[in-house]
Amino acid sequence: MQAPLTLLAPAWSEAMTRWLDQRRALDGAAAKTVEAYRRDVAGFLGFLAQHRGGADGVHTLTDLPATDLRSWMAAERARGLSARSLARSLSAVKGFLSWIADRDGGDVTAVLQARGPKYRRRLPRPVSVEAATNLIDMVGEQARDPWVAARDEAVVTLLYGCGLRISEALSLTAAAHPLPEVLRITGKGGKERIVPVLPAAREAVARYARLCPFDLAPNEPLFRGARGGGLNPRLIQSVMEKARMQLGLPATATPHAMRHSFATHLLSAGGDLRAIQELLGHASLSTTQAYTAVDAARLMEVYEKAHPRA
Repeated sequence: MQAPLTLLAPAWSEAMTRWLDQRRALDGAAAKTVEAYRRDVAGFLGFLAQHRGGADGVHTLTDLPATDLRSWMAAERARGLSARSLARSLSAVKGFLSWIADRDGGDVTAVLQARGPKYRRRLPRPVSVEAATNLIDMVGEQARDPWVAARDEAVVTLLYGCGLRISEALSLTAAAHPLPEVLRITGKGGKERIVPVLPAAREAVARYARLCPFDLAPNEPLFRGARGGGLNPRLIQSVMEKARMQLGLPATATPHAMRHSFATHLLSAGGDLRAIQELLGHASLSTTQAYTAVDAARLMEVYEKAHPRA
């Protein structure tokens, strides 16, 4: 059960607010991440208050029995929360309780040792090099207006050619045009990274800029919607959906799949995992290592086709 912040015990809500402020200030957590933390921890505290028949001071949070945590996890699963989402919520709750223990003293060992639900990690679903090229070409054929077609093709080219998230591509301002040989990208959590820009991406953006009917002032968005405002990411998702259907590609061929394809194809070509981590802006190498599993799975598929079992 999730409780609004205003309905929690004052001491609990104040502690959570301070913890969230620290996540935002010291860890550089993005606004959406902080909001997810808030929902997860508020939900746990709301359940705990109901489970115990009321709330008390913060000191009660540093002496929780593992049974309380297991009861909360059971209730979350009962209301339909997936194993993946519960694992994320548990991580937030552990972080919050650990912070309280460090600040006020207490022993939360039993809580920190609690195991979350097991779930199968979803691997990235990249497309082949040929499919990525075909998608870019097909995206450029969807719109009737030449400038819109050039815009959509330029955005998707950046996703694949530079490994950008769609939010990162659409956050570029016109000051980035003409694109330099390297871009300084601000990603999740405000982390900056340097990304090389391929000639194809520079040319695609330059073509769009020549055709764009709006004044591309340096402090305005580079990619514009039909009325001149910033481009809605849903429009790129929609044009990608049409293109992949025309090409007979699976539903996993999304804008984000182009970023995955960028990483997987680099790895297949002998790219260094650490370098790919930097290019993608992953905070942890373990996130990037998912691509090694993707590449291994692809190689095994090729092997099995070439050497079918008797």
